[in-house]
Amino acid sequence: MKWTDVYDIAIELVEAYPDADPKFINFVDLRSWVMGLEGFDDDADRCGERILEAIQAAWIEELE
Repeated sequence: MKWTDVYDIAIELVEAYPDADPKFINFVDLRSWVMGLEGFDDDADRCGERILEAIQAAWIEELE
C-alpha cells in the first residue's frame, strides 16, 4: 500500500485498531499506525496533512 491507497488503509486500520475512534486520533499517531501496517510500503516524507485527513475521513466512513 502507498499513501494514496486511502480506502485500503482505512480498512486495514479498522481491522488493526478495532477499539480506536478515528475522530480522536492525532495525526502523529495516525501516521505511525499507517506506517506500521502490514503491506504498507511508502516513503514517510510523501505523507502530509491532507493525506492524513483523507485517511481519517475514510476510516470514519468505514465505521459508519
